[in-house]
Amino acid sequence: MSNQIETVLKQEQLSEQDLIMLLQSDKIGRNKIFTHSSKIKSDYVGKRVYYRGLIEMSNICSKSCYYCGIRMDNKSAKRYNISDEEILKAAKFAHEKKYGSLVLQAGEIISPVFTKRISNLLKQIKEISNNELGITISLGEQPDEVYQEWFENGAHRYLLRIESSNPDLYYKIHPKNDKHNFETRLACLESLQKIGYQTGTGVMVGLPFQTYQDLARDLLFMRDFDIDMCGMGPYIEHVDTPLYQYRGLLLPIEDRFTLTLKMIALLRILMKDINIAAATALQAIDPIGREKAIKVGANILMPNITPGMYRDDYKLYENKPCTDEEAEDCTNCLEMRIGITGDDIGYGEWGDSKHYSKRKEL
Repeated sequence: MSNQIETVLKQEQLSEQDLIMLLQSDKIGRNKIFTHSSKIKSDYVGKRVYYRGLIEMSNICSKSCYYCGIRMDNKSAKRYNISDEEILKAAKFAHEKKYGSLVLQAGEIISPVFTKRISNLLKQIKEISNNELGITISLGEQPDEVYQEWFENGAHRYLLRIESSNPDLYYKIHPKNDKHNFETRLACLESLQKIGYQTGTGVMVGLPFQTYQDLARDLLFMRDFDIDMCGMGPYIEHVDTPLYQYRGLLLPIEDRFTLTLKMIALLRILMKDINIAAATALQAIDPIGREKAIKVGANILMPNITPGMYRDDYKLYENKPCTDEEAEDCTNCLEMRIGITGDDIGYGEWGDSKHYSKRKEL
């Protein structure tokens, strides 16, 4: 198996069967994959990590995804909506700390009032940072004209996770109705790419009903869709969700963690120059989970700069880390943690996707 892995990793292209074999590899094979992906990361994007200061601006959501703790139908969730003043204060903090970029994230809402609010916030963030802060947004499915408006007002990256590229699995983790439509998800990603965003997606790893073939096809979907950035993490169950009843079907949490690292490493091998985030959920399993992801291929970190009083309520899954900290605590902690990886921090840099730059040149 070890020699077979070395042979496969030397290939120019990896097939679905190659990826399935690599995802199922033992510890020796896994280490060969990680060594290879680490070298590719160093060669193509460098040993540098870029910050995206994360503002979880609201946990109010119109969707009822079966896996998510802030789903509309979860009556136990304590809802909040951060004021514009608090968001701008967090943006100033990111700018002063030379984070380079920030992320606005919230539950999915479609309304003219919400659209205008985001547009105004984008303009104000650009103004208070002298246009020095890059802006990623992750605000779900929206009409094309909304994506266009936000792009024109300063957002230049958009993360919309597909969660699974297999429609059958997609509908096992989402209700099948007008609000949750696989084809709509794909159409939104295509729209974002067409408008000109650096377009990101991602999947959950270790879901109930998920197979190694599903994961291999997820990787090939991201390659073939030609994404610019990726955010994917291990599935961690939440007690107040319908999917919780299937927890007996799950891989042990440690195996979900390792499988996520393999997915990050293999995506780095398949798409050498994209941006890959080290998901916070990794740290919910392993105290240095994000650092391990950086070692095997990730190059983006999202320090949480949401005001501390709201953090525990943006709970997509159980055991979310750092909910009892403030933004300053997070900054000091991450500097020390990145030192472990041997990478540098790209202070004051947007850290745009190199893949995006090349794609736009074609």
